Amino acid sequence: MKYIEVKIETSESGIEAVVAKLLALGIENTEVSDPKDIEDIMNKKESYEWDYINDDVVQQMERNPKVTVYLEDDENATNTINDIRKAMADLLDAAANGDFGQGVDFGSLEILTMAADDADWKDKWKEYFKPFRVSDRIVIKPTWEDYATKAGEVVIEIDPGMAFGTGTHETTSMCIQMIEKYMKPGDNVLDAGCGSGILAIAAALLGAKKALGVDIDETAVEVAKENIEKNKVADIASAEYGDITKGVNFKGELVVANLMAELICMLSPDVPAHLIDGGLFISSGILVEKEDKVKKALEDAGFAIVEIEEKGEWCCIVARKAVA
Repeated sequence: MKYIEVKIETSESGIEAVVAKLLALGIENTEVSDPKDIEDIMNKKESYEWDYINDDVVQQMERNPKVTVYLEDDENATNTINDIRKAMADLLDAAANGDFGQGVDFGSLEILTMAADDADWKDKWKEYFKPFRVSDRIVIKPTWEDYATKAGEVVIEIDPGMAFGTGTHETTSMCIQMIEKYMKPGDNVLDAGCGSGILAIAAALLGAKKALGVDIDETAVEVAKENIEKNKVADIASAEYGDITKGVNFKGELVVANLMAELICMLSPDVPAHLIDGGLFISSGILVEKEDKVKKALEDAGFAIVEIEEKGEWCCIVARKAVA
């Protein structure tokens, strides 16, 4: 089958935004290639063993991340590519205007198209996703994979390429690990910027009384609702369109936000209104180099830092609201 490969060059911090824009266009089968993954292997950060790596692979470490889309080569392809170009131009403008925080760089967002032929193009991307353990208790698997649940495990079923948040990224896995560590059965949990809904689902499966995901992206909210239904936690978890800085009426023991550092800083003054005294705020999506900036914003908002976890170039901060 003939198809068109569309590659979008971005940055480490731009991957999420690019995937979200494509999702808004109804494009779900995205593939992300990140040179940082190769660097991790070279540094044995995950204890991989190897004897030889091809020079072509080493050269990829110097390249920028790319998000790839596969389009069937038909009469709709040209219109879809034009839609992608416009969406990336809009994303560049939004970043330049500070919509994602000051100083955020999403890379060039340059688009390269190439014609190819592969009968298996529709399912090729699925080869990269297998069930994996994200914390002591939680295992995440795509819907097309079988998995035999072991004693004490909780399985979240979620597919990649829908909305950001499948658990593979360090920031998502750290958030889930901290939810598992700090959330008590019966707690009420707010997920600010819920994306795929994975954090609200994790909280529900770990014993939350109520878990609410809120997002300013209507498509993400719909995807989160579908994932909540798929994981059979709709009696506990829910998702709604909204902004926690205004109009969201929720107060609980835990707020979690897997967003960029600049957005965490912007939201920090509004988070205490959604927490009981002594409640915890788990935030991630923070580059280690911006850790001090986020810590200051949290402390200025009245939080005390409880714990900071780092994975690679990312960190997760747990902070406690003061007791009045």
